[in-house]
Amino acid sequence: METASAPVIVAIDGPSGTGKSSTSKAVAAALGLSYLDTGAQYRAITWWMLNNGIDVADPQAVATAAGKPVIVSGTDPAAPTITVDGEDAAGPIRTPEVTSKVSAVSAVPEVRTLITALQRSIAAGAEGGIVVEGRDIGTTVLPDADLKVFLTASPEARAARRSGELKGSDLAATREALVKRDAADSGRKTSPLAKADDAVEVDTTELTLDQVIECVVTLVEEKRAAK
Repeated sequence: METASAPVIVAIDGPSGTGKSSTSKAVAAALGLSYLDTGAQYRAITWWMLNNGIDVADPQAVATAAGKPVIVSGTDPAAPTITVDGEDAAGPIRTPEVTSKVSAVSAVPEVRTLITALQRSIAAGAEGGIVVEGRDIGTTVLPDADLKVFLTASPEARAARRSGELKGSDLAATREALVKRDAADSGRKTSPLAKADDAVEVDTTELTLDQVIECVVTLVEEKRAAK
């Protein structure tokens, strides 16, 4: 017999600074779902490459090393974790150095193939359902997700949010970095940042975080009810 809490897979995509992580974690927590930050996995493999002397500007070197690190993601939305070879990487993967290199590493097809397989296995093993956030979840990783949401916001709003997160960072520089990252992620050949045809677009520019969360929770509940 179907219940109101039928397993549901939710894909939330969009560029940086749209409120994607905060929204995804809160939606997962509100609905009792698992949560996966796929961007953290790409950051983790980038951090490992930098720590192990791999030239991240050399796609062949990155491809050759891609299978070496063991990345494990904890999926509790209240306390998501990520380890690389057993070492807690949650803090180190957020450094400016990793941020500036992650687009290059994540553009390497071999890296995407490995991480995509990891993401699919986590989603498949999530009892009750999962919220997966990233840039290519609805288009590539989980094209059969029950609900696909694409968050957007103006570059100005996104830069202001990121500057707030990065305490005291230069607003203009932050906006420039975001636009550059968008171009790299949207322009890459393998699994570019793109909105799935059947995704619901939510512009968060004028919305508070609570309003965005409420909107997405409602969308998920509607999908659950229709299953």
